[in-house]
Amino acid sequence: MLVDTPDDRAAAVEAAARAISRGQLVVLPTDTVYGVAADAFDPDAVERLLTAKGRGRAMPPPVLIGDAGTVDALTVDLPYYARTLIDACWPGPLTLVARQQESLRWDLGETRGTVAVRMPDHDLALEVLRRTGPLAVSSANTTGKPAAVTAEQAEEMLGPKVRVTLDDGPTPGETPSTILDVTTARPRLLRAGVLDLERLDEILAAHDTTVLVEG
Repeated sequence: MLVDTPDDRAAAVEAAARAISRGQLVVLPTDTVYGVAADAFDPDAVERLLTAKGRGRAMPPPVLIGDAGTVDALTVDLPYYARTLIDACWPGPLTLVARQQESLRWDLGETRGTVAVRMPDHDLALEVLRRTGPLAVSSANTTGKPAAVTAEQAEEMLGPKVRVTLDDGPTPGETPSTILDVTTARPRLLRAGVLDLERLDEILAAHDTTVLVEG
């Protein structure tokens, strides 16, 4: 669905929310690349997402949220430095891997008690997220291929496995979000991305720490 006018936008958000509520997959733009989304609390939908990408349970999808405060409903023991990062970088291209709430009734795969959470800096994505609640979202591509930066690329790779595709034009590029592990006293880099280490270390200076880069 091409999103050109306010009416288009309203119809697109409604169609996406309806598909998600039915356990179907949706492609939506973000501030990094296009993503393929499913209801994070619907195990069958998450399984369909992994199957569409050709990915196993050993690679669970991140969860996107529409409001920074939702992080407290999904995680526990979030360190102070992580909250500083959230205040400075959300919405934006930073994914935090934190300890998940034990009471959550979901199955994202082999998470080992953690969840990767991000609030994207994209108005259309946020509109959808505020209608649906947290979504399991992975890059809209099949495993081993470049991430889609247009709706057309996503459709070519995922095709009929997706119920609704929201087309809001090209995303900024193929570079994904930066991923940090915040389950320990010092944040650890899991994946380099849009946010560079220099910027992250500037933010973390308030806590007299820096990002741990292994290898």
